[in-house]
Amino acid sequence: MSDKKITPQNNAANMQNANKGTSGTNKQYDQNQGNKGKQLNPNQQNKK
Repeated sequence: MSDKKITPQNNAANMQNANKGTSGTNKQYDQNQGNKGKQLNPNQQNKK
């Protein structure tokens, strides 16, 4: 991992880049998605 500073323009691009066809994603994309996968998972129980 590089310790380079990320510019706002690069951050905006990274948030939209899912890196399809590769073995991973980038940190900005993962944080942008949040817990979307958990919310969309039909096996999760609603706590009411």
